[in-house]
Amino acid sequence: MARWVLAGGLGYAGIGHFINSGEFLAQVPPWLPFPEAIVAISGVVEISLAVALLFLRNQRVAVGWVTAAFFIVIFPGNVSQLITGTDAFGLDSDVARTVRLLFQPILVVWALWCTGAWRAWRQGRTHQNSE
Repeated sequence: MARWVLAGGLGYAGIGHFINSGEFLAQVPPWLPFPEAIVAISGVVEISLAVALLFLRNQRVAVGWVTAAFFIVIFPGNVSQLITGTDAFGLDSDVARTVRLLFQPILVVWALWCTGAWRAWRQGRTHQNSE
């Protein structure tokens, strides 16, 4: 169930990149080029991860690691939103933007846990063939 919820959240966010791209532009650090392209690409990645979480059963461990890595890669955008004080997604204060940063590690752990990637790593396995 947790994997399905994570997939749903990623799919919803990925679609949001195209419906409400302005909010997502607030998370692109100002020093990165082509912010619109970054928003679109990250939206495609989120949708792809959602689909992979749901349907790539034999690759679930790998998908867990890739999803966790994605959450780590986008973390600087959340930090940038705090540093620049950019309002988006209802985050209109430094306190709200800081609290949001605390949820990023939870997403990383969630991705590893719900896909069995964490368990596989602890057991020295690289693949998992069952739920």
